[in-house]
Amino acid sequence: MRLSQDIKPISYVKANTAKVLEQANTSGPVVITQNGEASAVLMGVRDYDRMQESMALLKILSMSNASMEEGKGIPAKTVFARLRERIRIEEERRG
Repeated sequence: MRLSQDIKPISYVKANTAKVLEQANTSGPVVITQNGEASAVLMGVRDYDRMQESMALLKILSMSNASMEEGKGIPAKTVFARLRERIRIEEERRG
């Protein structure tokens, strides 16, 4: 983030909406200030989607970590062995 270019007062955003949207979509998020203080962040849809996917992945990792701590996890060796066995059975069944 380039602070000198990526922070815009709300008055600038109102007067230059299309330009600010283009900047958010090409250069990354724009911080919008109101009364001299940071008030909001405007970001492009692609950045937002990536952020949501990252948050979902972090949540899954956190849930997985909690499960392992509770003793509910299955070692990777066991999971892969079970998958190989399922694949072997499916291949035998198909002939």
